[in-house]
Amino acid sequence: MGKKKIRLGVIGAGSFSNSHLLGIKYAGNAEAVAICDIMEEKARKQAEKFGISDYYTDYKELLKRDDIDAVTLPLPDQLHAQVTVDALRAGKHVLCEKPMALNLDDCRQMIKAARETGKQLMIGQIGRYTPGFLMAKKMVDDGVIGELFFVESEYAHDYSKIGGEGGWRITPERHPVIGGGCHAVDLLRMIAGDPTEVFAYANGKVLTDWPVNDCTIAVMKFPNNVTGKVLTSIGCKRKYTMRTVIYGSKGTIIVDNTTPTLTLFKEEFTQMDEFKNLHQQAVELKIPVAINNHNFEAEVRDFCECILEGKPVLTDGVEGASTVAVCLAIVESEQKEEKIKLEYNF
Repeated sequence: MGKKKIRLGVIGAGSFSNSHLLGIKYAGNAEAVAICDIMEEKARKQAEKFGISDYYTDYKELLKRDDIDAVTLPLPDQLHAQVTVDALRAGKHVLCEKPMALNLDDCRQMIKAARETGKQLMIGQIGRYTPGFLMAKKMVDDGVIGELFFVESEYAHDYSKIGGEGGWRITPERHPVIGGGCHAVDLLRMIAGDPTEVFAYANGKVLTDWPVNDCTIAVMKFPNNVTGKVLTSIGCKRKYTMRTVIYGSKGTIIVDNTTPTLTLFKEEFTQMDEFKNLHQQAVELKIPVAINNHNFEAEVRDFCECILEGKPVLTDGVEGASTVAVCLAIVESEQKEEKIKLEYNF
């Protein structure tokens, strides 16, 4: 008898559903049994492409099926909350794309539904499955670079030609910090903990016809007297990157999600006599890492494993909402031009 698989419905058949469906295909403990999109042709094409027998235009019809254990939601951000709550109430576990939602009231409704139904709610913070970022986190946790004092990350991604079908990215409520910068914010939360205070500046000199600023810089206070910074730019003219630099008392890590190496600087690599007089911290150690910057295969495998084994997911609703809370505080700070203190009440 083969290994048990979680039977999944995929709600949303847009371009990002390809990542979900490929991840499900190769995860080993998952199987896509149905797909849904309000555009029937999209749902049909993806069903044919991935060998899925059933497709729908109404997600509530998909949720009625007893043979579906869980759903994944490659949907526009504005739709996450309602579909998540409906799916949880229908008895399905949910893997919801990031950001969890665009406001904290929606996040709280999603958390409430998960708690009341006892179903798993996982938020797809994909940076937590990126090999380079995982290596960096392990190095920090193992004390390789000593005590943290400064962390910075960036979400640099030119949105000028990717407004999303129907313009779902070009809306005031989907501020770039919430919709994209949440990757960098979540990564720094994973490494340094929950920020207690933020201050932000912003401007909009590139995507001037968008209703939001296209560049935001946020400075944060983290626990243990660690400071941090996040840049979000959706108008920048460069290749997509989440370049991240982690500074410790004994070393520095430079890593992103599009480069096949992690760079490590250390105060001292070796105590061998022949290296004693060398300026060792000027030495760059390049450590090979897989790129795999949208590692949905690992994400869905982890999600399904947690369901099968009855253990809590890594990025549950509280984790997802905490990242949204920081992003919203950054937006509030840029608008009010004042420091915003953070609380995490979920």
